Amino acid sequence: MSFLSEALWVLLLGSLLGLELIGKVPPTLHTPLMSGANAISGITMLAALTLIIKAGSNLPLLIMGSISLGFALFNVIGGFLVTDRMLAMFSRKTSRRNRRITK
Repeated sequence: MSFLSEALWVLLLGSLLGLELIGKVPPTLHTPLMSGANAISGITMLAALTLIIKAGSNLPLLIMGSISLGFALFNVIGGFLVTDRMLAMFSRKTSRRNRRITK
């Protein structure tokens, strides 16, 4: 069995396991779990930056580091935006429409 086929099996089994585990999480735990995932992506960003710095002139390592940095950055920013949107649902701000009426 080649390395690529083994890696694809690990990816497939990990994806199925992750799907099964996330499906069983109650909705009240999604926000704390998302914060934990953002922390893990922050560590991934540091690892990708380290890879880019240590790669020197090795082009495949630079490409791999850049791609992993992009994905981790996308995950962190997206996670913070979703968390901010969820927290905004619980705030008691008056809407713009109500402010216009009261002026």
